[in-house]
Amino acid sequence: QVRLQESGPGLVKPSQTLSLTCTVSGDSITTNYYYWSWIRQPPRKGLEWIGYIANSGSTYYSPSLKSRTSISRDTSKNQITLQLSSVTPEDTALYYCARDHYWGQGTQVTVSS
Repeated sequence: QVRLQESGPGLVKPSQTLSLTCTVSGDSITTNYYYWSWIRQPPRKGLEWIGYIANSGSTYYSPSLKSRTSISRDTSKNQITLQLSSVTPEDTALYYCARDHYWGQGTQVTVSS
């Protein structure tokens, strides 16, 4: 059973960098041809795809967020990391990591001073 668990600070100040971690169990992030994605859902809005990192380590980001986004991994810990820089209150959302139909429960991030 593949399980994903997001973690990170619940509150981030404007202009700072948001950093979230997704810990994966039940599968290796370096094997098979899978894409490990970050997705978010702002309050009262739909889902927004942020980007992914493939098993090979290659990354691809949403054009609208590309300039502020970095997705990386720690293969020794089987973790995926999201960094979003220069955050504003518009980045307030429930952040998920996912692989195919496997999703974490999400972690709430609020951007506020």
